[in-house]
Amino acid sequence: MENIYPSQPPPVSRDGKTPRYYESQFQYHVCLEQLGMLDDLKKISLPSRDFNIYTSNMEEIGVLGGDDKLFEMIGYDTLLFSRSRFYDLLFSRLPAEKIHYKKKVMSIAYNKEGAMIRCSDGTTYHGDILVGADGTYSGVRQSLYKLMQSTGQLPDSDTKALNKCNICMVGTTDPLDPEKYPGISGPTAVLYQIIGEGTPYTWSSMSIPNNQICWSVVKQLGSEESEDEMFRNSEWGPQSNEAMISEVKDLRIPTGTLGDLIDATPKEYISRVFLEDKLFETWHDRRVVLIGDACHKMLPSSGQGAVNAMQDAVILANCIYELRSVAEDDVAEALSDFKEQRYPHVKDQYEASQMSAKLLYGQTFFERILRKVVLSYMPKSIQRKSMTKDLAYRPQASFLPQVPKRGALDILPQKPSKRYQEEQGLTGTPKPI
Repeated sequence: MENIYPSQPPPVSRDGKTPRYYESQFQYHVCLEQLGMLDDLKKISLPSRDFNIYTSNMEEIGVLGGDDKLFEMIGYDTLLFSRSRFYDLLFSRLPAEKIHYKKKVMSIAYNKEGAMIRCSDGTTYHGDILVGADGTYSGVRQSLYKLMQSTGQLPDSDTKALNKCNICMVGTTDPLDPEKYPGISGPTAVLYQIIGEGTPYTWSSMSIPNNQICWSVVKQLGSEESEDEMFRNSEWGPQSNEAMISEVKDLRIPTGTLGDLIDATPKEYISRVFLEDKLFETWHDRRVVLIGDACHKMLPSSGQGAVNAMQDAVILANCIYELRSVAEDDVAEALSDFKEQRYPHVKDQYEASQMSAKLLYGQTFFERILRKVVLSYMPKSIQRKSMTKDLAYRPQASFLPQVPKRGALDILPQKPSKRYQEEQGLTGTPKPI
């Protein structure tokens, strides 16, 4: 891709007013290592090995992770970091002139120059391939689907709204006093998940570098309630957060109350969103392709949303690298190959995120029973097997030198690059060394 056109600036703290979030997971450590960025990521992160789960009375329900054998199999630590600092790291590797802000896509079209986008400021841009990586309410997807629907190509399922089952408030505190919050200055992250009793809320806190804590609170919604919330919350600014803050400020955490963390968080750094999910069937047409949340919005419970977006980018880059020409037929074939490679893995993770949401956020009788069984009675070996099944999938850019294999886990082979093999004079399937 020649240029990036975000519809709005990303949530980095350069302007002092944009929200800050956290990310954790290690499946994308492979591609960051391949790009020479993993060591820099470690400098802004804290490693984490376990995840403590409590009742609202601070009684321990169980621990996820905390298993050295799991680390030995995977070969990477889970890292926790501020999303704003991660954005800064990514932006430090991109030429500033390649990024154009506030370019909201209003429509797309095809012409003799390829694909064209028209932005809200009246500007137009042309290219051989248009990649819609513009999030849950993707303007590219909406424009693409409008074109396809007019010709009867769009499946009915792709016209349905996203599923809404939870509302989530998140924030990141300013630096805190280590004496008041034990463990936050330690070499590893401290994570807590608290499951409410007699309340629709679950909440969590986790430490990141600079003595800061990321926190979140999730409210489980019924279908009718989610529609009411949408109607009442057309505006999602700091003032509209106050009602939810008043409801959750007295919820307990191991170091005090959630309100303590909220008070230590600048109001403009608190964000509230619906937790939505939907796996779209249509990912591409002609010269346009969707990746990430634009085509598969996942619940954040399993931490797979950003992971799968990055894996999309890796596989799409591989498919573009294999292009014989930029003729429309060749482009369409490459985009079809991209979906064929990615869809089965995305579908598995989409379903896993729904199950994780039941485990971590669920408040129904069935979900409480499920949580009790998994956390109290399921052997560590079974938990480990379930986790490592997905972690064997570690796609790399096929046109770059492969990074060494980490951990004892057997890695799934990926589709080899014919072009790279020809250019390097290689035979056989390239594997991680």
